[in-house]
Amino acid sequence: MRAPIGDFDTALPAPDCLDDLAAPVAEAVRNWRGGVPADQIVYVDTEPEWADTAVFVEHYGRDLLERSANCVVVAGRRGGGTTLAACVVLSTTRVDVNGTVRRRLGARKASFASMDTATGETGMEYGGITPVGLPADWTVLVDCAVVDLPYVLVGSGRRRGKLLVPGKAFAQLPGAVVLEGLGVA
Repeated sequence: MRAPIGDFDTALPAPDCLDDLAAPVAEAVRNWRGGVPADQIVYVDTEPEWADTAVFVEHYGRDLLERSANCVVVAGRRGGGTTLAACVVLSTTRVDVNGTVRRRLGARKASFASMDTATGETGMEYGGITPVGLPADWTVLVDCAVVDLPYVLVGSGRRRGKLLVPGKAFAQLPGAVVLEGLGVA
């Protein structure tokens, strides 16, 4: 199979390579629901040492810079409580944590979750966290620019490998809320 974007040696429908995905991601693909069929989610094998965006696009295609998204875990605090959520923005932008995220979560303060919290709560590797397979009770904030793309490159739950996901599928994830202005230049 040829990957819909990028220049990858190995590209397979995600349901055909569940063993290559982090456990919660594999479970989400196995139980996939929504208007986009699971076999339209493509797994591409990549080198873990090239997982960071700048290095990644040098090896797999400069065009991926405009078609890649980052998924970051944020913590919203109000009173004594903390709410964890995920934010998905294009890799050419940054998450508006102190504005859009804080307001959407109804938090007094919002920040990026610690690495231990992010990996411990998601069951995924740092640098490979993806919105596919997050805890069911989480809010997943998605910038509208991500949803508008035909395909978007995101993590696979591990540093090795990535997923190519139809943009519209992000709006169908459990807990997904599509927002304008989540990603800022």
